[in-house]
Amino acid sequence: MPRSTNSVSSRRRRKKILKSAKGFYGARSKVYTVAKNAVEKSFVYAYSGRKKKKRDFRSLWIQRINAGARKFGKSYSRFMKELSNKKISINRKILSDLSMNEPETFKKIINHIFS
Repeated sequence: MPRSTNSVSSRRRRKKILKSAKGFYGARSKVYTVAKNAVEKSFVYAYSGRKKKKRDFRSLWIQRINAGARKFGKSYSRFMKELSNKKISINRKILSDLSMNEPETFKKIINHIFS
């Protein structure tokens, strides 16, 4: 029985890799074997990048809350501790947005907590 290669799915598989490698430098976007390695590595970076993005945003929110709290003479850690003691559950994303865009509301929250 002759060997079957199934060129349709082989070509489709290669085209999918080369399409993912579009925009890569040099042979990384033209040569299949090189492109395959580059695409696999890029998927690894993309996966870890999605995890890192969450850490980066949390860090940014904490910095913004800290800056907003220090305007009123309080530190981030004291502010968050008092929030939990008073059983107020506002997430860091919202708190950072308030400290940046609505300082009056943020001031009311601080005054409520520390009064």
